[in-house]
Amino acid sequence: MDRIPILRMGRCLLVTIQVDMQDQTALALQDDLSAAIERHGAAGVLIDISALEIVDSFIGRMLTHISAIASVLDAVTVVVGMQPAVAITLVELGLSLQGVKTALNVERGMALLAVATRTDGHDDHEHDSEPA
Repeated sequence: MDRIPILRMGRCLLVTIQVDMQDQTALALQDDLSAAIERHGAAGVLIDISALEIVDSFIGRMLTHISAIASVLDAVTVVVGMQPAVAITLVELGLSLQGVKTALNVERGMALLAVATRTDGHDDHEHDSEPA
């Protein structure tokens, strides 16, 4: 089973999904990401799905669950890079990804996370990424 890497960037975690998401991969990501949020005290999670051409109902629900788990752990989740065909499929399946923030691309997603996770008015100057 493929594991999806989770990178830490300052107070946020970055997940770039580059493989077709099988059910077991999605479940492992949910577990790995929740552990990484707790371990690093992450304030935000950015999930880049731009490489995904197909998202089925299970994967759509998993994105919603991951966002809900992150929220309970006091982290904001933003999903970025959704292709139009994926958005259409999710709507046709009746999945609105309730509670999941979305942005068109990584740049906009990081800007959204910066605003959503700003708690003390100071920017986090830790820009280097490292494996979570």
